[in-house]
Parts: sequence; C-alpha cells; structure tokens
Amino acid sequence: SCDATQFCNCSSMGLDFIPSGLTSKITTLNLAHNRIKHIRSQDLQQAVNLRVLLLQSNEISSIDEDSFRSLGKLELLDLSNNSLAHLSPAWFGHLFSLQHLHLQGNSYRDLGESSPFSSLRNLSSLHLGNRWFSTIRQGNFEGIELVDKLWIEGGNLSQYEPGSLKSIKKINHMIINIRSIKVFSAIVRDLLHSVIWLEVREIAFSIPAEVQLLRVMSSSSAKKISFKKTLFTDATVPEIVSILEDMPKLVEVEFIDCRLLGTGQWKIQIQANQSQTLRVLTVEKLSIQEFYLFKDLKDVEDLLSLLTEVTVVNTKVFLVPCSLSKHLLSLEYLDLSANLLADQSLEHSACQDGWPSLQTLNLSQNSLSDLEMTGKSLSHLRKLILLDISQNNFGEIPDVCAWPKSLKYLNLSSTQIPQLTTCIPPTLEVLDVSANKLQEFGLQLPFLKELYLTKNQLKTLPGAAPIPNLVALSIRRNKLNSFSREEFESFKKMELLDASDNNFICSCEFLSFIHHQAGIAQVLVGWPDKYVCDSPLAVRGEQVGAVHLSLMECHRSLVVSLICILVFLVILVLVALGYKYHVVWYLRMTWAWLQAKRKPKRAPPKDICYDAFVSYSENDSEWVENTMVRELEQACPPFRLCLHKRDFVPGKWIVDNIIDSIEKSHKTLFVLSEHFVQSEWCKYELDFSHFRLFDENNDAAILVLLEPIQSKAIPKRFCKLRKIMNTKTYLEWPLEEEQQERFWFNLKIALKS
Repeated sequence: SCDATQFCNCSSMGLDFIPSGLTSKITTLNLAHNRIKHIRSQDLQQAVNLRVLLLQSNEISSIDEDSFRSLGKLELLDLSNNSLAHLSPAWFGHLFSLQHLHLQGNSYRDLGESSPFSSLRNLSSLHLGNRWFSTIRQGNFEGIELVDKLWIEGGNLSQYEPGSLKSIKKINHMIINIRSIKVFSAIVRDLLHSVIWLEVREIAFSIPAEVQLLRVMSSSSAKKISFKKTLFTDATVPEIVSILEDMPKLVEVEFIDCRLLGTGQWKIQIQANQSQTLRVLTVEKLSIQEFYLFKDLKDVEDLLSLLTEVTVVNTKVFLVPCSLSKHLLSLEYLDLSANLLADQSLEHSACQDGWPSLQTLNLSQNSLSDLEMTGKSLSHLRKLILLDISQNNFGEIPDVCAWPKSLKYLNLSSTQIPQLTTCIPPTLEVLDVSANKLQEFGLQLPFLKELYLTKNQLKTLPGAAPIPNLVALSIRRNKLNSFSREEFESFKKMELLDASDNNFICSCEFLSFIHHQAGIAQVLVGWPDKYVCDSPLAVRGEQVGAVHLSLMECHRSLVVSLICILVFLVILVLVALGYKYHVVWYLRMTWAWLQAKRKPKRAPPKDICYDAFVSYSENDSEWVENTMVRELEQACPPFRLCLHKRDFVPGKWIVDNIIDSIEKSHKTLFVLSEHFVQSEWCKYELDFSHFRLFDENNDAAILVLLEPIQSKAIPKRFCKLRKIMNTKTYLEWPLEEEQQERFWFNLKIALKS
C-alpha cells in the first residue's frame, strides 16, 4: 500500500487493527475509514519517521498511553470521528513536532482536569469538540501560546470556566459552533486581545436581552468577524450593528448562509458611531423569507461611506436604493452576482452620483437582458475599470452603446450573443466573449491585449489588423481545422495562443510552418481527444515546436479508414464461422446448462410429478396426442405424462420449463422422427437429457423411433446420442397392427422399470 514517497494508503480496507510490519521508512500512514477499535503501544513503535498519521472515522475507543511515544517527528495526527470517551495527556506527551491535531467527532464530554496539550509547543491548528462536549475548564489549554487555527465544536457547550482560553496569547482564526449566547459571551471576554479572525457558527441572536451580553465584543481587537448559519431578527440587528461598529480594529465582516427574520423594520433605531476601520462587507446566501418587503436600509446608510469592498451574492437582491448607492462614497469593489437585478432596477441602483469610486463591478448571473441599457446605466461611473456581466441573457445587441470611458476589462461570456457589433467599447484591454454563438470576430479594438473566444463556432482565427496589440488569444473548443502562415505572421505581439480542442486536420505542411514560427512564444494546439489528429500534442500545454509527426500520423484519416475496413471484414468472417459451427447455439446451450448444473441432478422423490416427459416434434403431435397419450394415460394403472402443450407453466421461459419437466419426471420419452431432429426445441430437450441423464449412465431416457431415421440426419454434435442408438435397444413403431400390441407392452415395461 506504499508508494515511492513512503505514503502508505490503507484507508477503507476493513482493518480491525493497525497492521504489523510498519518500518521507519514510512512518512505518511492513512488508516482512515476502517474498524480499528484499539491502538496498542507496540503498533507504531517502529514508525519513528512518521510525519502524518490519519486515523479518522474508525471505532477507536481506547489508546495505550505510550502508543505515540516513538512519533517524535509526527506533524499531523487525525483522530476525529471515533469513540474516544476521554483524552489523556500521556498520548501527546512525546509529540514535540506536532502541528495539526484533529479530535472532533468523538464522545468525550470535557478535556479532563488539566491540559492534554501542555507539551505541544509547536501546535498550529487544533480541532476539538462533539455533540456531547459540554465543559471547558481552566487550565485545559495550558501550554498553547500561539495557534493559527482553533476550532471548537460546542453546540451543547454549557459550562465554561472564565479564563480557560486566556492562556492562549494569539489565535489567528478561531471557529466556534455554539448555541449558548451566555457561554459565547464568556469565551469572547477571554479572547478580546488574542483573536484576529473570529468565526461563530450556528448561533441564534433572537432575544435582545441576550445580545446585550455581547456588548463586551465592542472592546475586541479582532480584525475580522464571520457569522455562518446564524439567525438574526429585526429586534437584534440594531444591537449587533452597534457592537460591530464600536470594535476598534474591525476591518471585515462576513454573513454567510445566515437567516434574517424580518423586513428591515428595526424595533429600535440603529444608534452607532461609524466605524473608522471597517472596509469589507460580505453577504452570501442571506435568507430573508419576505425579501420583497424589505425596507430601503436608510437607517444604515450613514455607516457605509467608508466601505471599499462589498459582496452581496445569492441573496435575491433586486434593487439597491439610489440613496444607499450615493452613500457608498469609498466603494471600489462591488459584487452583486447571482441575484435578481433587471435592467430597470440596475438603472435605479446605479443612479447618478452613485458608486462614485467604483472600479470593479460584478453583475453576473442576474436578469439583465438589454446590453445597451446596461451600458447606459453604468456610463457615468468614471473610475470603472472591470465589468463582469456574464451569464445574463442579452441575445442580439445594438450597434451603438454608451460605456464608461475608463472601462478596460469586460466579461460577456455565456450571454447568448450571436454576433458582436461596435456596441463593444473600443477602450478594452481584455474581452471575454466565451460560450456564445459567435461565428466570426472582426471588431476594431486597438488596445486589446487579451481575447477569450472559447466555446464558440469560429472556423478561422480573427484578423490581426483590427487587434494589433493582442498578446494572448484563447480560441479553444471552436471549429477551426487549420491556420495559414499569413494568419500566424500577422500577430506581431502574440505571446500565447491556445487553440486546443478544435477540429484540426493533421498535415505535415500545417505542422511544419507552426514548428518554425519564431515570432510566437507559445502555441497550444492540443489535438483533440477524439483523435482527428493524434500526436504527442494531445497533451495540452506542450509547445508545437517540440513535436514531430510521422508519415502515418500525417495520414490519420487513411489509417482510420483502413482499420475500419479491416475490423468489418474480421467481424464478417467471425459471423460466418459462427453460423457454420453453430456458435450461437453453443452459447445459448452453455448458459442454460450452467443454470441447470446449479440444481441437484436428481429431484427429491416428493417432487416427482410425472412418469415420463414426452419430447416430440409438433409435426408428430397427431400420433403422440391421439394415439400414444390415449394408450398410456388410459392404461391400468394409468401413466402420468408431461406434455409441453398441456403442462408447461405459462409465462415461464421455455428452457426453464424443459429443465423442470425433465427433472420432475421418472423418464424422458423421445419420439424420434425426421421432424424431431430438425426441430430447434426438440434439440434443446434432447440436449438437456444428454447433459442430465446420459451423463449419469442410467436408463432414464427412452427412445421411440416413429419412422426410420438416416444416421446422417442426427446432428454430429450429439455424439453420445449417436453412440447410444448404435449400442442400446430402442423401440420402433411398427406399421403392422398385429405388432403394435407388442410395442405398447414393451413401452409400458420400459416406463415402469
């Protein structure tokens, strides 16, 4: 299970214990997703150079105290999602190099009376807690002074001794899942000057009196606060905003996958001093059930003037009030992607004097449909440099549009544009029109440096004259089949051309002139995976100059055609041989025989239902049904015969009916005639008798010749039947009436034997 780098992957192998034979060469050992219950002291004794040990998702409930004694070089230990009911400091006492420790998802309720981590001086990240974790005591984190990431799963944390986390001098990122605001308040009090980024999850701020307990946060030195899967109400939002605005060093606030019960009609007026440090606000997937009734946010307008980056994504925003836009005086970056903005609402949102400092605007995945109106709505943004309006539905675009004169980057990918016009601003340096329906590109863009035309329908390269400064061109997944020398030479400043995943026709001439293009630093042709032209160039990213095609590679179409003809001829020959030698018959018989072999050779006596199963041709049915059946079934005592017309189970596969009938009969009676040996189903019945009766060397088969049969009429593949007919007695139906009585007597004797 180990590779050349001594990474040993033994995950998901159903192991009940750590495998023996571990050596000092192993550096990484993955034992996750097994059934290990106990770690013994000798299990890891020889793995002295182990750096990574993954034991998550087992059933570990006990660990010998010196199990990890020899792992002084271990840097990552994952014991998450096991059944550890307690944590022992002795486990970690010799892990002097440990940097990452994962203990979440076990069953311990506390961390003990002292610190399990006192010897872990190099610990960088610690993840602990579970659904039963309820108590944190003073001294539990002694020995940890600096940690990059501390994650506590404390959904049911109910007891926290003040000062427990105060021993940690600095935490770059603290994540805590918690429900009790009282406990959270006590934790925050201990982290006022140590946490840089505080992330709180799954807490509900629904009662104003409880939120008052968090007023202590206003003294926190945290630079970033994140709320994930958190509940807010109209009654608690004013207090939360006031606390955040008072934090002296807060730069960034995030609300991710949160829920707001209300419509922005705050129960009390927001009274907060504008933060002089807050610059970044992110809101992702904020759920507001009655979002269409939400107010215009006038109460918070005065608090937003210093924000430089605002992201409001996937939150059903359909309008930004003009007054709010005018207050965003310092805003440089605005992301409103995956919302409900339409043409009219954008015009109102980006009103005159709104967003005066905006440089980057992302409006992708909205409901915009009029490109001319979109450009006009944004034309007054004098500082706008980058605009992303991809994944809207513009369709046809006009010839003339108004745009900000400063615009340099425009993303129009996936906007259903069939044809580009002079609506595209000539000031662009980067243009992305990928995933549209373009069949040509001929715009005059003198400053353009990067052009992305991926997933269109172009058959030729765009002309170089209208885009003389082009440095990079991506024209992947179009319908190009070749380049001319003139097209290459016309791009004087080209440094990168990515034309992979096209329909290039492989020719030695085409490869030759690409190979000698000294003016282009890198050309990515990447012959497509469908092998229209297969070569070493199929590895995307390889430079054309490094490739040499053989004569066979240059005539791929001819080679493919010849191979197809050869394959067709081989198939034709195989079909002919199969027909001649009855291959299909053998395959069908083999399948049925394999099924039959799985059953016992003889049915139990209680399952025998008939004296004989009668196998005959349909052309002989008059003699069988009117003569033989009447004679035998009206005899004294009568014989029980199984006939396919009368006794086969309807709806059951006929082969299964044949097998079952033979197995449930004492004898198998074959009525042989010229018609019999020509019948497909008679062959099957004969074959199953051949397999299951003749192979047992008994007399369960009775042969009745209704008429003389030529020896050559019996199929050669029934060699045992031919042998039996040549060596054993069979009954022959006499035409003379005086001999027929003797025939019936002999047949009844045979059936009774």
